Amino acid sequence: MTKPVSIGAARKAEFRAAVSYYETLRTDFDNVAQILLMHLTGDRRLAKFIHSSKYRTKDPDHLMDKLLRKETERLTEKRGRKITQKNLLKEVDDLAGVRLLHLHTKQSADIHPAILAVLETNKYSLAKKPVVYIWDIENRDFFKSMGIRSIERPEMYTSVHYVITSAQRPELRIELQLRTLMEEVWGEVSHVIDYPKRTRSVACREQLKALARLTSGCTRLVDSIFSSQWEHVDFQAKLKKK
Repeated sequence: MTKPVSIGAARKAEFRAAVSYYETLRTDFDNVAQILLMHLTGDRRLAKFIHSSKYRTKDPDHLMDKLLRKETERLTEKRGRKITQKNLLKEVDDLAGVRLLHLHTKQSADIHPAILAVLETNKYSLAKKPVVYIWDIENRDFFKSMGIRSIERPEMYTSVHYVITSAQRPELRIELQLRTLMEEVWGEVSHVIDYPKRTRSVACREQLKALARLTSGCTRLVDSIFSSQWEHVDFQAKLKKK
């Protein structure tokens, strides 16, 4: 069992300074996130696939919790870099976030290139290559065919993540998440109950696991419904040609 670590007063003071620094930039983050969302949802190639969208900036208290959590991981698991006010904007990618929601997994094949086209047209850059956090390994090859690397997650949800910067404010990174409506159900409930601090309720943790399985099963069902419809339309078209 890993021995708990104690984060000293000096490091906590550094984190408070980093959070205060972020707060001075929060309005700027808010503005760049809104503009990115406007560019994405205003593009006709992309808009036809998007069911709904949202944006947000990170709550300062949540940021403090994240910094403490990352410091604990760095000390106990030797994972990650030491975060300070100086490198905060490079080490924390989700200080501003945009989320696009769509109906079924296969739409990603059209949405991904449309997102890249919007970014290029509006002079955005990818700070990192996009990744997909994934539970269903059967979809790994599907995302690989689009050039998106998969990272398996035990939480049983699928979400494609892009880290984006604009030409006007390249130091401000925006995290764009792309996921299905069904995945969003689990994500929103989990975010309220189990984030930024894990719930101590064993019952809630077990229920969140059950919800993850239900929503992932619903994603599979929605994918299957659309696949069945495509197969039916294709079959009917072949019958008409006979």
